[in-house]
Amino acid sequence: MVVLNSQIAETFDLFENIVLFPGNCLDLLNTIPDDSLQLVVTSPPYNIGKEYERRLKLDSYIEQQEAVIKECIRCLSPHGSICWQVGNYVDNGSIIPLDTVLYPIFRDLGLKMRNRIIWHFEHGLHCSRRFSGRYETIIWFTKTNDYFFNLDPIRVPQKYPGKKYFKGPKAGEYSCNPLGKNPGDLWVIPNVKSNHVEKTEHPCQFPVELIERLVLSMTREGDRVLDPFLGTGTSIIAAIRHKRKGLGAETVPRYIELSRKRIKEELAGNLKTRPMNKPVYNPIVAGNSLTIAPWSNNKKQLILLKEPTKKGGYTTR
Repeated sequence: MVVLNSQIAETFDLFENIVLFPGNCLDLLNTIPDDSLQLVVTSPPYNIGKEYERRLKLDSYIEQQEAVIKECIRCLSPHGSICWQVGNYVDNGSIIPLDTVLYPIFRDLGLKMRNRIIWHFEHGLHCSRRFSGRYETIIWFTKTNDYFFNLDPIRVPQKYPGKKYFKGPKAGEYSCNPLGKNPGDLWVIPNVKSNHVEKTEHPCQFPVELIERLVLSMTREGDRVLDPFLGTGTSIIAAIRHKRKGLGAETVPRYIELSRKRIKEELAGNLKTRPMNKPVYNPIVAGNSLTIAPWSNNKKQLILLKEPTKKGGYTTR
């Protein structure tokens, strides 16, 4: 077992286990040696005008991202991974998926794409002239074909754990992996909104469990995990929770202090987070009264708001 010290440093050093750099990520990256990171994972500003970002024209935004990506790749181990979690750029009502815009940068720098992971959630902005956005993407790249990946720590329960082979040399044996199944590339994880246990003042915070999956599957204990756009410290928290070394840069002073506070709470075992693999809340099963539609007797009610019956009809929930 790897045991790490709990000092929070502000500058990079090979002997530091937790680095919270108060400044531009390029300045931090300039101090990190080649091939010394196992995982780079981040959710960069989306250039959509949130209060913590400076809105840029798309071309300028891409140039800015490319500069950071180049340095991250230089610092990445040949066996490492880089995961860029992004949403959509909105330009005068028209959306541009940022993963499709950023993909050529990674490709042209020689990286190989392993997955485009869809992160699905239920809460967000309600749109009236297009379908409400309920997903973001994580694009996962590796530097070489000799990359580290361990599926076992992030397996999820089998749908049919008692399923057996019905023919062939393994007939009668269980066909499922006893450790669980591959979670696939569509992850249903609640986003951090007002009633989420992890909610802070940051307007675009991602959940710890999202990063935990990446940390557990793409790194070993003692490896370094970098988040160049740290926000509220989520990536460092996910890293140190599983005995990895966490590094990150943040420019907003109050988010730096918020990250420091949350990291200290994690080290003390007091940070409240949503557990990995916890089932998504089902309001009907929970008996929430707000699931009873007030217009249940209205003949114009959408059939989608009704439950099918065994006889082929429908009943209201």
